[in-house]
Amino acid sequence: MAQMQFWDALRRAHDEEMARDPMVIVMGEDVGVAGGTYKATFGLYETYGEERVMDTPISEGSFMGIATGASMIGVRPVVEIMSVNFAWLAMDQLFNSAAKIRYMSGGQVKCPVVVRSAGGTAHQLAAQHSARMEKVFMGIAGLRVVTPSNPKQAYGLLKSAIRCDDPVFINEHEIMYNLRGEVPDEEYFHPLEGSDIARPGRDVTLFGYNVSVHWCLAAAEALSAQGIEAEVIDLYSLSPLDRQGIKASISKTHRAVIVEEAEAPCGVGAEVMAIINEECFWELDAPPVRVSALNTPVPYNRALEKLVIPDHEDVVRAVLGLLGQPAR
Repeated sequence: MAQMQFWDALRRAHDEEMARDPMVIVMGEDVGVAGGTYKATFGLYETYGEERVMDTPISEGSFMGIATGASMIGVRPVVEIMSVNFAWLAMDQLFNSAAKIRYMSGGQVKCPVVVRSAGGTAHQLAAQHSARMEKVFMGIAGLRVVTPSNPKQAYGLLKSAIRCDDPVFINEHEIMYNLRGEVPDEEYFHPLEGSDIARPGRDVTLFGYNVSVHWCLAAAEALSAQGIEAEVIDLYSLSPLDRQGIKASISKTHRAVIVEEAEAPCGVGAEVMAIINEECFWELDAPPVRVSALNTPVPYNRALEKLVIPDHEDVVRAVLGLLGQPAR
């Protein structure tokens, strides 16, 4: 195992897959000469040249359409959309073409395009640069959605996505690119479906994904000091969600708190609660609880931004409330 930053794990996955397969290309704004806004494509332009590492105009709909068409004739494009806030402009090509063509062609046409995009609330980037749009993408049939919470997942999920014949959207978080973690020295592929047990426990399950996994782990540590052992489930695959993994954990702990950075309506938490109700209602000792952002655009003001976005302390309070215990 090597210690590696999140961005470098992505860069390594890009590099390995491009070296292996000349049909793998990278497209996006500033991915070439500048090495990527978050350094995930650093050095690739010098190694593979402008025909395989393409700096595009600021026109997400255009280069998403080019990548979608190219993927139908054998190219394996990796598209970086600089900020998920700008992905709205690419949705027609991604949702109406990439996600549907394999089904509509009866499997005759594949669309192995990968879209990486950074989202989430960083630090005072205000409403138009703080979107949490994973719930939009996970609602589209035919599109896989994954969201890594650590460098190992970032590396393995990108490699698996590039070799997948389905379109894959990789939802990254802006504040995690400098996060350090262990990545295997040997080649590693992370499954595109499933969930990971980030911490075993017996008293309550905390469900999180990308940055909220870290809030769940911090909350579990604090709760452990109070004699409460929380299990943390990393829902790295948002589409499809791991119904069996969710059921298995609830059958063990009988309580659930679902933690997301996004607003609650129509979100990941709502879908996980639906699965819990459908798959293991009779296993519950208490109704599931959601911890999520306030249903408002993210403010620029730092104090208000902090008020809107939850953290690990909110998770602790939710667990204590679920267990009928006062906050300490």
